[in-house]
Amino acid sequence: MLLIGTVGVYCSIPGQTIGVSVFTDPVKDALGLSRNQFSNAYMIGTIASSLIIGRAGVWFDRYGARYVAFFAALVLAVALFLCSWSAQMSEFIKELLNQDTWAIPFVIMTFLFFLLRFAGQGVLTMASRNVIMIWFDKNRGKVNAFSSVALSFGFSSSPIWVDALIESSGWQGAWQYLGWGLLVMSIFIFFLYKDKPEKYGLLPDGVKEIVETEEKTAINRKQFTLKEATKTRAFWMYGLILAFNSFFITGLTFHIVSIFASEGFPKEDAISIFLPASVVAVSISTIANFLSDYLQLRLYLYLMITGGIVASIGFLLLPTAAGIPLLVAGFGIMSGFFAVLNTIAWPRFFGRNHLGAITGKVMSFLILASALAPSIFSLCFTAFGSYQLLGWLGLAFLVFLVFGSLKARNPQ
Repeated sequence: MLLIGTVGVYCSIPGQTIGVSVFTDPVKDALGLSRNQFSNAYMIGTIASSLIIGRAGVWFDRYGARYVAFFAALVLAVALFLCSWSAQMSEFIKELLNQDTWAIPFVIMTFLFFLLRFAGQGVLTMASRNVIMIWFDKNRGKVNAFSSVALSFGFSSSPIWVDALIESSGWQGAWQYLGWGLLVMSIFIFFLYKDKPEKYGLLPDGVKEIVETEEKTAINRKQFTLKEATKTRAFWMYGLILAFNSFFITGLTFHIVSIFASEGFPKEDAISIFLPASVVAVSISTIANFLSDYLQLRLYLYLMITGGIVASIGFLLLPTAAGIPLLVAGFGIMSGFFAVLNTIAWPRFFGRNHLGAITGKVMSFLILASALAPSIFSLCFTAFGSYQLLGWLGLAFLVFLVFGSLKARNPQ
């Protein structure tokens, strides 16, 4: 379950920002769209997917990981094939309607981005993460450590091989190769994904029977419904800090060159922050995942908020000598604890029976935050000629989370 679930998350790359961004320039040029038009199509498609991703969580609870992940992989594969034919579809519709307008490729790409984001970033990622989590309890943190490290290196290296695929086969061929890969993966998902261990005469962690008090306590935890979970402070405080991470990191990554240029830094300095931030993130997530089986997650919540505060201060002090080190440290700390809390917190706090509905709801927060970030960052710069206001707003929001999280205890 650990291996195949991790591979499943990795196969969602074509629907993730990191997988789509490599296609931006060749696809927008082929469709005759400006960068703003292409970005807006991406934003609208992503927001639309966030509005219904919660429903996919309900499907996970009702039909199980195998069928939900299988159909998500199929939809993602079909979406990739359609993306590869987007230029031909645009020309066909233009001729059919006798209209030569940018609106036609814009609508086509908005719909395709909706499919990519919903099936890839949303359903396949959620189902693959959850299929690992429902099979572990006592050792959930240790298991997540291995998965997080593998995915960190896998995701960070993906732009390199995707770009090489585009260079060798063109953007249309690259999307088609990825589509065929998803079709093959869907077969593995269908035969290897397994639903709750109880269906196979086991308990989480492979226990054959309840023999210890600790295991009995774990199995007898209260199983929260989504409605019950949303009434707890923990759900909102953990969900909001994870959403803040998605907003801040997406906005920063999307406009990194412009943000640094506005403070007088060259492009090379902007791009150079990602490697050290990744090292910090992987180191923290590995250690924190292993220790999470023994520590309260509220400690991690406050450490993640602290990382956000450090990143926001670094963002504000970017022109000074302390700015970049603080930004890198805060970026890495937030990303490291995100990999832990986004996976570990929900089954520990609310049980496994309604894990799909709960994580689906949280996923809608994250997708919506990541969709809005590029436009809000851009709007701030256009209106004020600087990104500084976002740093102050980030600090204000994080101070609110500090006080709001004082009673965000484990509902169990």
